[in-house]
Amino acid sequence: MRESKPVDVAIVGYGPTGQLLALLLGRKGHSVVVVDRWPDLYALPRAVHFDDEIARILQAAGAMEQVQAITEVVDSYEWRNAAGDILIKFSSSARGRSGWPAANMFAQPELERILDANVKAEPTVTVRQGWSAASLSEDASGVHVGIEHGTMLNGEWVADGECDTLHARYVVGADGANSFVRRALGITMHDLGFAFDWLVVDVVPHTARVWQPKTWQLCDPRRPTTIVPGGPGRRRWEFMALPGEKAEELNRAEVAWRLLAPWDMTPQNATLERHVVYTFRGQWATTWQIGRAFLAGDAAHLTPPFAGQGMCSGMRDSAALAWRLDGVLRGTLKQDVLESYGGERSGHVQGWIHFAVELGKVICVPDPEAAAERDRQMLAARADPNAPAPARPDPRLGPGLHLDKAPGGGLLSPQGQIKVDGRRGLFDDVLGARFAVIARTPAILDGLSDASRAALRSLDAAVVHFDHGAGGATDAEGIYGRFLDGLSCEAVLVRPDFYLVGGARAADELNRLVDVMRVHLDATGRAEGCAA
Repeated sequence: MRESKPVDVAIVGYGPTGQLLALLLGRKGHSVVVVDRWPDLYALPRAVHFDDEIARILQAAGAMEQVQAITEVVDSYEWRNAAGDILIKFSSSARGRSGWPAANMFAQPELERILDANVKAEPTVTVRQGWSAASLSEDASGVHVGIEHGTMLNGEWVADGECDTLHARYVVGADGANSFVRRALGITMHDLGFAFDWLVVDVVPHTARVWQPKTWQLCDPRRPTTIVPGGPGRRRWEFMALPGEKAEELNRAEVAWRLLAPWDMTPQNATLERHVVYTFRGQWATTWQIGRAFLAGDAAHLTPPFAGQGMCSGMRDSAALAWRLDGVLRGTLKQDVLESYGGERSGHVQGWIHFAVELGKVICVPDPEAAAERDRQMLAARADPNAPAPARPDPRLGPGLHLDKAPGGGLLSPQGQIKVDGRRGLFDDVLGARFAVIARTPAILDGLSDASRAALRSLDAAVVHFDHGAGGATDAEGIYGRFLDGLSCEAVLVRPDFYLVGGARAADELNRLVDVMRVHLDATGRAEGCAA
């Protein structure tokens, strides 16, 4: 057995969460090795939706322009009963808070191919496909991951006897619901007890068709069904298993075609890409970090798909870890910033999991009488002119590197078009995805203390105001002015993952926000990363 050259970060798992983390760290110049037991990218569809926040993260990773070409934007998500009545309608704006379409449908293999090409173009990142993690240990020098090479035979991974050991400062388990890293660390999952089997069917129609509605949920107790785009040129159906039905009986091609027949999908006019039974669950890891090892993506949480947030939450994990690891490896931030990762992300993802489970409780109703009562209540609510419009939640981060008592602390910031020195574009394209102080006018900035100014320089923070007459930037669409108005603030401090440390109404409050990060600055200026 040999031991590979030390690296900064080892990532186990090469799905979208692992790919994105590798790309974000690679673009910062850190040495990364990724291992995945599959010798090639997984070729079948899985996730089909990402939101505007994920688009912004992909923008920061330099991949969103390519990803746009494989997405289909949708503007609504309807729930209808068996009679076709609209029970509820979630509307999505053409552009969400993060400056991109709020709902984007795609085929996961196409997304993974784009991320894979970008990752492999980074000179400091090594991808080792066909390698499975087999052991995990930590000592004073870092983390050691024993890996073994193998192949897939009839869907089963078989080792061929070739072994190696990875040595890294940090390891991230992004290796899915059956995570080896999570099991090796002895971490358990908190289970909400929500579990329903669904047959997921992906289809490529042979001819284009206008689908109306395009994205919807059939709340029919005879067979609750989800019907959504699977990316350009593709469609997905998800059929709930009824009481007494067994997964092995449901997961057959002939059953898939029988269930597709009411939508005029047949072997003559469509290709069946995949059919598989999933158990939709609501779970999260009881801890996300032990020592220098972290969990991310499905290794850390499982979300029912009704809100389309499973993969999204994993990619948020990548963004949250990337800026922390970057700061620690560069020597800008103390290692203790990593300790806030799990609490923040767990609190946030629990908000999405609870929301998705509540949606599922409404959808997964096979009893006709219970479904009829649900329909009556939902139709009455829809007819009420004073009822608030349905909206997706806006979860706050769990406890961590933000001020809960500050306006907006732990919430997602917006991204709009700005103009600086004659250059116009989205904020991150113009000023970069990094720490930022965004102020209405320079007045509040004049009150920054010397310690705050020094801290912001150490953080490489962008400091911008929108008083154009005083030499500031232009808030081209008024997005930042409206955002500050909504918080009743004069300035905000934003982190590189786009979440607010908080808002400030006066200079003393802005200094307190900077202090949240200032106490974590590594005054030694010494990088902890291994040589590439």
